[in-house]
Amino acid sequence: MSTYETARELAPFTAPRHDWSLDEILTLYRQPLNDLLSRAHSVHRGCFDPNRIQLSTLVNIKSGGCPEDCAYCPQSVRYKTGVDSEALMSCEQVLAEARRAKASGASRFCMGAAWRGPKEKDIDRVAEMISGVRELGLETCVTLGMLKPGQAERLKNAGLDYYNHNLDTSESFYSSIISTRTYQERLDTLQRVRDAGINVCCGGIIGMGESVDDRAALLQTLACLPRQPESVPINTLVKVAGTPLAGEEDADPIELVRTIACARILMPRAYVRLSAGRTGMSDSTQALCFYAGANSIFYGEKLLTTENPQFSKDKALFARLGLVADTDEASGMALADQNH
Repeated sequence: MSTYETARELAPFTAPRHDWSLDEILTLYRQPLNDLLSRAHSVHRGCFDPNRIQLSTLVNIKSGGCPEDCAYCPQSVRYKTGVDSEALMSCEQVLAEARRAKASGASRFCMGAAWRGPKEKDIDRVAEMISGVRELGLETCVTLGMLKPGQAERLKNAGLDYYNHNLDTSESFYSSIISTRTYQERLDTLQRVRDAGINVCCGGIIGMGESVDDRAALLQTLACLPRQPESVPINTLVKVAGTPLAGEEDADPIELVRTIACARILMPRAYVRLSAGRTGMSDSTQALCFYAGANSIFYGEKLLTTENPQFSKDKALFARLGLVADTDEASGMALADQNH
């Protein structure tokens, strides 16, 4: 019997809960790291093959010129960051990027546009891209900002698998980071996505000056949604000159590991993505995050406008850790499905 099969016997599946209290999450977060990691890894092994990593590629299909004032974002028109406003890419350009991503091992292709929300004509063009990417055999994900009634259904009809719309932080800290849209507006978009039958990709960012309570409150909001997100990206702030958060202190890598571990325990069936900020992480930090329950990464040289590790570096790290790319996401979820 393999080590993984033995672990499946020893670590029974933990069903998702939707009633986590803030005190419970803070107790989890603040316990000795070894205890937290032990529990998180047991949950991870009970739900997933711990040595498989889902690979996604993120492409910026419309850059810059966003009217929002998100304090971390170099694409905001309000900040001088050197990011130019560009028109929406053509479908042909997007499909060329998707073919390149698939050839490099990605199983999901994510398309991001710097909009407050898409216009009706934008939905038509993005829908064409979604259909084309699906025909290539890739899962599809888009992040387009806030959705109006009816738009999520049109994206679903085009074949969209996932919609990304991060909450970023806790509701109480949110106004310190963004003033041009409310927390409730973000939740409303998530509900429209759910109502349309699209999978939800939703997470947050650490290192923006938030407290541990704020991180716990963000995870509480995500875990206590009526249906937990299928994908939870955990980002570390990438500090960009010209943005209000450019001078923030670096996040403690151990705090990132704790956040990943808590996300895994609270949302056992979700793919927890080690997302932005990996270029500043040591291999050891990334290894701890994978042990804590991260089982997805963005794979490619760019994350919208910021740098991401090179393909070759990720491949070398995977080889050293004995990790393999999960090109068939359904295989990674087999255990969770069996225990549903």
